[in-house]
Amino acid sequence: MAVSAKEVKALRDRTGAGPLDCKKALEQHNGDIDAAAAFLREKALKDGIKLQGKGRSANEGIIGNYLHFDKRLAVIVEVNCETDFVAATDQFQSFAKDIAMHIANMDPRYVKREDVPEDLVAAESKMQLERALEEGKPEHIAEKIVAGRMNKWYEEIVLMEQAFIKDDDKTISRYLQETVAEVGETINIGRFQRFAIGDGA
Repeated sequence: MAVSAKEVKALRDRTGAGPLDCKKALEQHNGDIDAAAAFLREKALKDGIKLQGKGRSANEGIIGNYLHFDKRLAVIVEVNCETDFVAATDQFQSFAKDIAMHIANMDPRYVKREDVPEDLVAAESKMQLERALEEGKPEHIAEKIVAGRMNKWYEEIVLMEQAFIKDDDKTISRYLQETVAEVGETINIGRFQRFAIGDGA
């Protein structure tokens, strides 16, 4: 079907995708702008996942920060990208700010699941298994219950697995992938530190 320049512009304004991609998406979805936008978002996400998986070095970036209004809680976080050009973009700086705010509110302990110490994982897994057995669950069922509870535990303490505070339909991992697709470079969330009055006492 024929797609007008006005429809292409409307889709571009909504998604930020290129004009050719917008035109193709509208043609493939019979002019349905909602379906075309959803298609382009998924495409961008897949492109971001591929880009993130290439292992390119990310040695530029910024220190994101957040200071709570009462000045009793603050966060600093290192967010890396590949070039100083991307580090200066609004999308990247907004992402770093959002991550700092999220950390302030959700208090994760680690960036990725692989960062959680093995002895801590083993202790939590053992405790969850004992709890399931005490509840009278057969061992083979208990092990499945433990796997589910461990995933919930990771969601509580691991940044990348938490639901994003500004949009709980997506995880931080998905938000990162979407931002990678927008800026066209690998992004890594590095070290972070959360400071709260009384925590160090």
